[in-house]
Amino acid sequence: MIEVRNLVKRFAEVTALNNVSLQVDDGELFGLIGPDGAGKTTLFRVISSLLLFDEGHVEVAGKNPVSDYAAIRQMIGYMPGKFSLYQDLSILENLRFFTAIFKTTLEENYDLIKDIYVQIEPFKHRPAGKLSGGMKQKLALCCALVHKPRLLLLDEPTTGVDAVSRIEFWEILKRLKQQGITIMVSTPYMDEASLCERIALIQQGQIMGVDSPEGIIKTFSKPLFAVKADDFYSLITDLRDWNEALSAFSFGEYVHLTMRSESSTAMQVESYLFSRNHSSVSVKAISANVEDSFMYLMLKKEESQ
Repeated sequence: MIEVRNLVKRFAEVTALNNVSLQVDDGELFGLIGPDGAGKTTLFRVISSLLLFDEGHVEVAGKNPVSDYAAIRQMIGYMPGKFSLYQDLSILENLRFFTAIFKTTLEENYDLIKDIYVQIEPFKHRPAGKLSGGMKQKLALCCALVHKPRLLLLDEPTTGVDAVSRIEFWEILKRLKQQGITIMVSTPYMDEASLCERIALIQQGQIMGVDSPEGIIKTFSKPLFAVKADDFYSLITDLRDWNEALSAFSFGEYVHLTMRSESSTAMQVESYLFSRNHSSVSVKAISANVEDSFMYLMLKKEESQ
């Protein structure tokens, strides 16, 4: 469905996308995972034909987003990160506006949006600007789906919504995938990566890895410990100053500590922390998650430069 090869996009002196290559299969739920400023939105705008690129090759369902932009815009549904519907129009008026643009009707593709629309239908005459974050999200998704697109591009759709709405949204995506829609979704939330079939990790405009979430985690090859002590600030400072430590990042009430040596043990970490006068020390070996793997790949990339 999507093929990107050696893609480069510059904004003056800033290279937003630097030699990006990835492929999204037809019918796949694909995640683009990375922090703010990583290049996720720029890549989405290039794929959706909204932004010209400087170098490389891009195809969407075999079509070129520059020369075939009109055809591509008919086959995609795009939900930008910022709520961009008409805030003075009601839910129903926004939906009718989008059906008119795509020369269809709400009734024609109602089955596709029914599960989402029934949750906001009681408020169908309320202006979009007065909806909650979760309701805005559902309305935007309905408008992106109302013409029955082959490809759905969702740019950070769960940013700024509550935890319950995030869970509901991903359940909706799973049901849409079952209807044969290819979905590419970007997110800064690492925990959402496990909900995708494959993911691409992006940082500073470069792809650090493309694989299943499980495959990405397998790239993590160092001992990893969850560490806790009474003085959290001193704990993370001392761990980052330790030559034996590769990295130390806060993770809730714990510090996730990655060691350089394959033979490192929890006892070795405890001994070091006691020598630094820490109290109530807790150290336990843990398995890496996608966030740990992201940070590890980022460090490897920095060391190789």
